[in-house]
Amino acid sequence: MPSQLGPETALRALLDEASPSPDQIASLLDGFDHAGRVAALRGLRRNQLQPLFQLVEGRSPVALSYLVPPELPSHTVVRHIGRNSLPMFSEFEKRFYRTRDGAIAGANFQTMSPFTGPGYFVARQAPAQHELLIDYEQLPHDAPEGWPAVRSNEAGISRFVYAHMIDTLRRVSTHVSIGAASRRGQTPDAYFTLCRQDVAVSVQAA
Repeated sequence: MPSQLGPETALRALLDEASPSPDQIASLLDGFDHAGRVAALRGLRRNQLQPLFQLVEGRSPVALSYLVPPELPSHTVVRHIGRNSLPMFSEFEKRFYRTRDGAIAGANFQTMSPFTGPGYFVARQAPAQHELLIDYEQLPHDAPEGWPAVRSNEAGISRFVYAHMIDTLRRVSTHVSIGAASRRGQTPDAYFTLCRQDVAVSVQAA
């Protein structure tokens, strides 16, 4: 039984079952602490991300307040620990914050950031309302102290990674979401999971 397994294998085993339900997945993840949830997501096989994305479609509405709670001051950073379906450099973070003008924005932090750029974005509600869009075609007007300068995603190497990219984000559980990337309306079979930290803290980029 998945509940008897460690986080690294429990979620993977549940998704291997014939007909796992979104409620079962959410309950399993909610039963772990933050470290356990991160371990569970990193234990998934790459080919399990797309089925999970499809499975949770329309299950639980997700609002911008999920990314950054409304009571937090502007520039307070909320870390979402990520894992994507790429064969290399699959571990990363999306760090979100509220700008001074009230938008929810963020950037990507991973080992290749010095080369690819920070990949700034603005998050917005999707037309379907139960999803969020992470839009790399929109840039924030300001960023937290110590972060890289906001720059276009169409400059330098960034254009190969972030230009014209829009991610669709769906809720999986209390702390976990899953996303799919698209570029100019085309989906390149790129998926990722995010695990929001329990407590928002101010973070400066290394």
